[in-house]
Amino acid sequence: MARTVPFSLEFFPPKTPAGERKLAAVRDQLASRGPDYVSVTYGAGGSTRDGTLKTVEAMVAAGLDVAPHLSMGSDAPDTVRSLLDRYRELGIRRLVALRGDLPSGVGAGRLHYAAELVSLVREHAGDHFHIEVAAYPEIHPDAPSADADLKFFAEKCAAGANGAITQYFYNADAYFDFCERAQGGGVTLPIVPGIMPITNSAGLRRFSRACGAEIPRWLDRRLDSYEEGAEDFLAFGLDVVTALCERLLDGGAPGLHLYTMNQAEAPTALLNRLGF
Repeated sequence: MARTVPFSLEFFPPKTPAGERKLAAVRDQLASRGPDYVSVTYGAGGSTRDGTLKTVEAMVAAGLDVAPHLSMGSDAPDTVRSLLDRYRELGIRRLVALRGDLPSGVGAGRLHYAAELVSLVREHAGDHFHIEVAAYPEIHPDAPSADADLKFFAEKCAAGANGAITQYFYNADAYFDFCERAQGGGVTLPIVPGIMPITNSAGLRRFSRACGAEIPRWLDRRLDSYEEGAEDFLAFGLDVVTALCERLLDGGAPGLHLYTMNQAEAPTALLNRLGF
């Protein structure tokens, strides 16, 4: 039986003409699965601003419902307002509003928070955009405590967000605990789990260290049992992520947001397994 819950896909702006051609093929392949929308990331301090806009324009031209990522970082508010105007001209109705990170060498005193960005979008564009914000079931790496992290999350939701997408995780209990605590704190917005397919253990470990996502010890050790990228490695990764998604959906998660890493094979295999 086919699943009817929504799912979305995340891409990043390519840096080369070859990357652009590959993304176009991946985009078309995955778009045929009927995602609710696709999102396009935005580098630290707007470091991929032009690439993000170019990728968004190509996605719109391909007929997709696109949600650009947007962060203030070191950008001036007028820069953000100009981007909002351009996105509105393109017919975009959804954004992913993030705190973002500053580029290397920029002082931390210039960092803005996601609640400020959500407020800026609402002040400039009213209710035109559906705004997603980020959630961290395993606690944001910069948060001083779990309670402080939840407070920050509630503040950006109250600033005018419509929903949230989580950082990826492999512990379903962390997601359910976070949702329960958020609801207890007055947050009623849908919180969609972010899902990262397992295709490369070295890259996954490096990325997880950088973003604060935990790889459970049992999973980390099991990954060592396989040759990197081998067929049985990919099959094991697919089994793990499929089981995670099934538990999340069975437990009431309102949808799934897949981090594609601009690849089609793993997301396609996962969607097939889940019945999308």
